[in-house]
Amino acid sequence: MLKEEDRLSKEIIGAAIEVHRHLGPGLLESTYEECLCKELEIRDIVFERQKPLAVVYKGITLDCGYKLDIVVEDKVILELKSVNKIESIHEA
Repeated sequence: MLKEEDRLSKEIIGAAIEVHRHLGPGLLESTYEECLCKELEIRDIVFERQKPLAVVYKGITLDCGYKLDIVVEDKVILELKSVNKIESIHEA
């Protein structure tokens, strides 16, 4: 029996692969995000888009404009990238 986290990860990966199968490479991140969210909806997976992420500096919460692309069931953060090659900046 799969753990909840494993089941969720498998569903997310399946949804992302489905989007890529239908769209292929080369589109804008916003297009992939829109389609992935639709695919998650089809699969009845709860998510939030563009969720703000504050930075805590010296105990002070600051709004630095960070947004998480997609947060799935308050457990998994998805950061979408549409690039030819993963660079070190993308790994941060």
